[in-house]
Amino acid sequence: MRLFVALALPAAIKAQLAMLAGGIPGARWVPPENYHLTLRFIGEVESWRAEEVDEALANIRAPSFELSLRGLGTFEKGGRISALWVGVERTEGLGFLQAKVETALQRIGLEPERKRFSPHVTLARTDKAAPEKLIAYVQAHNLFRLPPVAVEHFTLYSSRLGKEAAVYVPEVEYELA
Repeated sequence: MRLFVALALPAAIKAQLAMLAGGIPGARWVPPENYHLTLRFIGEVESWRAEEVDEALANIRAPSFELSLRGLGTFEKGGRISALWVGVERTEGLGFLQAKVETALQRIGLEPERKRFSPHVTLARTDKAAPEKLIAYVQAHNLFRLPPVAVEHFTLYSSRLGKEAAVYVPEVEYELA
């Protein structure tokens, strides 16, 4: 199984994010049903390991908090802009939950996450889009902001690579206090 831990987004937020999609030739837009905020990518695991992951996540105690999405940005890979994303405001609650998830997964023997946590929601894969179009798009939309939304649970997802886009399946939801 290919797994990751993420925050699901409410339908209203997904609908507003979907309105940003379009206008960049060569961009592969993420389907709105796949919008999420990754707390920790786990990757391929055996079924026995998936059970350990579930148990570790079920033992996490963290308070609910508010999530605010604002601004747009890009990630680069090998000198090319590879992704377009909406930023997520760093809050104490989000940082606390992400650290708890990381600690719980390391405790069961998973390797530590190498990348620094950079909260975002990916809108598009952009390796085939013209850099100047992407830069202009980010500048035109960088005041984008949504009202805060309550986060009351986090989710363990499985991921299967599909023809057009990956298929993400929420496997288990974990309530926050």
